[in-house]
Order: sequence, then structure tokens, then C-alpha cells
Amino acid sequence: MRYLLLSAFILSASPAFAHKIIADVFPAGNSVEGEIGFSSGDMAVGFRVDVFDINGNKVGESTTDEDGFFTWTPEGALPAGPLKFLSDLGAGHVAEMILPAADVPGGSVNSPTTAGAVAVNLEASTATAMDDTALSTIVASAVRNELRPIRRELTQIRERNRFSTILGGIGIICGLFGAFFYVSARRQLKDTSK
Repeated sequence: MRYLLLSAFILSASPAFAHKIIADVFPAGNSVEGEIGFSSGDMAVGFRVDVFDINGNKVGESTTDEDGFFTWTPEGALPAGPLKFLSDLGAGHVAEMILPAADVPGGSVNSPTTAGAVAVNLEASTATAMDDTALSTIVASAVRNELRPIRRELTQIRERNRFSTILGGIGIICGLFGAFFYVSARRQLKDTSK
């Protein structure tokens, strides 16, 4: 019985206190936005984020705000290829995010229309004269601000699912050990009664 309790304690002690880095990066018009946090729900506040091109050359940097978000706008032309965002969070934690080449700012301004998309003529439908780029910037900013909490919640849900899957696996293992010990004890009782 002592060994069973000791093995259960050893199996459940370490992973419960560990936390994982949650980081994501995504295009935001002519900029790149991202967020860095931990699976515990804490956000990485005030950390520098370095930006590297495909050749490993540093092309810029940014800093996370009080919500763990950062925004980086390229100052010049970027070489073709993906970008790598790195942030040293201390204690051996390094957040690494890759922005695919297709999402790197500075590509074509007009995005391709997908099948089923409806084209809207903004000039004919607006009463005031507004620049298309100004309007798209305002809308994109509003959508990003609304999506931030949703992205954070989805990431936390994914982490909780992983944790519950691990706990379920440990429960199955403990159940199998319990069944094995039960069958062994029954056999020992039968052998001693003969």
C-alpha cells in the first residue's frame, strides 16, 4: 500500500506546477501583432521581442505591453521569407514564433478574393468621402481589438484540454494498477485458503 501511495504521489507531483509558454503572432495590416503569456493565465509584461529574417539577421524589436501584446512595424523593405520572433522570458523560457512568408507585411496591398466573397463598392455606399485605406485601417484595428480576448480564451481552452487529457491518462494508468493489484490480492487469498 505504501508503494502505491508513493508512486501515485510521484506521478502527480511535478506536472501540476509546470507552466508552458503561449505565444502567437499574426499580421495586422502593415504591422505584425503578437501576444506572449503562460498557460497559468499570466501574461509576459515588459519583455523585449526580437525580430529576425530567414537568414538570422535582426530586423527589428518590440516590447510587450501590460496585456502581453506587442506590435512591430517594419521600418524598411524586408527580404522574402518568413520572420522569426524571439523573446527571452528568463528562467530558461524562450518564446519563439514564426510568421509565414505569405503574412509578412509589405506584400501586395490587395488581398485575393476567395470564392463566395462579395465585393463592396465603398465609394457608392458611403455618404462622406473617406479614403479606402483609412477605412480599412479603422476596421482592421477594431476587429483586432475585439479578437484579442477571444484568441486568449481559445489558447487557454486548448491548454485546459491538454491538461485534462494528461489527467485522464494518469487516471487510466492508476485504474489499471488498481485492477492489477485487486486481481493479485484475490489470487493470493485463494492460494492461502487452499
